[in-house]
Amino acid sequence: MFKSLSLKVIIFGFIFTFFSSFGQSFFLGMFNSSIRDALSITHGQFGSIYASATLLSSFVLVWIGKKIDDVNILKFASYVIIFLSASCFIFSKISSVIFLFVGIFLMRLAGQGLTTHTGTTTISRYFEKNRGRALSIGWLGLSAAEFVLPVLIVFLLTFIEWRDIWVSISILVIILLPVATYILVKDIKLDTREESKNTESFKEIKQWKRIEVLKDYRFYIICMSMLAMPWIATGSFVYQSFILESKNWGQYIIAQSFMAYSIFSVVTLFFSGFLIDKFTSRKLLIYMNIPLFIATIVIFYFNNPITSFVFFGLIGITNGFANVLGSSTWAEIYGVKYIGSIKALTSALMVFSTAFGTALFGILIDAGFTIEQIAVVSGTYIFGSIILLYLVKNRLNPEYL
Repeated sequence: MFKSLSLKVIIFGFIFTFFSSFGQSFFLGMFNSSIRDALSITHGQFGSIYASATLLSSFVLVWIGKKIDDVNILKFASYVIIFLSASCFIFSKISSVIFLFVGIFLMRLAGQGLTTHTGTTTISRYFEKNRGRALSIGWLGLSAAEFVLPVLIVFLLTFIEWRDIWVSISILVIILLPVATYILVKDIKLDTREESKNTESFKEIKQWKRIEVLKDYRFYIICMSMLAMPWIATGSFVYQSFILESKNWGQYIIAQSFMAYSIFSVVTLFFSGFLIDKFTSRKLLIYMNIPLFIATIVIFYFNNPITSFVFFGLIGITNGFANVLGSSTWAEIYGVKYIGSIKALTSALMVFSTAFGTALFGILIDAGFTIEQIAVVSGTYIFGSIILLYLVKNRLNPEYL
């Protein structure tokens, strides 16, 4: 299905989404208790610091991320690797609230922001007719990390100091990623594209600049829907210890539930790629958040430990759709010429939404809200975003020249 160079681009995306996990909320959330104990801070204080650092990283990402449209992929990726490794090392040295802010800012920008942005933008730009399937395979890297790392880290934390784990990650990044990157994308240029019998189709679509996108009302409605998953999932990941306490579940239940989350993400990623290439992202957007909405109902009504697996499994289904749709939709509607600049903006908004989710969950928890009441707030937002998207679903076609 994929030729040699195409396969290399996909593997590159897979590796970068895997390594982006070190800056993702599900991973950082596993160190929540250790960091709070070390610094003697509350859930709300941790959430506020996490949110503000994440918010700052989203602003910086808008500026740095657009550079991928102007710089060779190998060179851009090299800078990201060095930054990611250094950020992991700095994170291991957190010793104060100020240092915590700096550490989270660097990890969110380097990991969730730039590492993800580099892998998915490269795939989105390179592929056209197989974009959906290529993105779905590339995003499997993050799903693999979500499957393996939670249980591994919880296990390692029982006998290894959390700071030592981060030093090891830093070394792993600087050793493995440079070699893999050079082998995979040394021949990839900015205008390198998938061979296709339909090579002219992308030229017929209007190529939107970022400033034009910002003036398009459809952009904001789509974003409202796409940002539901990041802020709700992030709140659940970062405050997983609160959910455990609220539901009176065992220590390892949520860590084990991440396997269900990952499995359903992988299955959905696999099918969504084929569905997107057949029906287009624009037609599938309306269905993306339905499983997430059901998840809020499940966590509201049920308390049995099995609920954790169902809850995170449903989030995984929406995550599988959202990861691919979040990259392919913009290319379909706005073209690929300025896709790096556009995705830098949408990635920044996604990071911003995770900051929003962390802050909101923290504030609500400190205000005495139960996890069930937080589920009502989340479900209301999701329902509203689905209604708005339904109202414009027939106006999401690209403009043709």
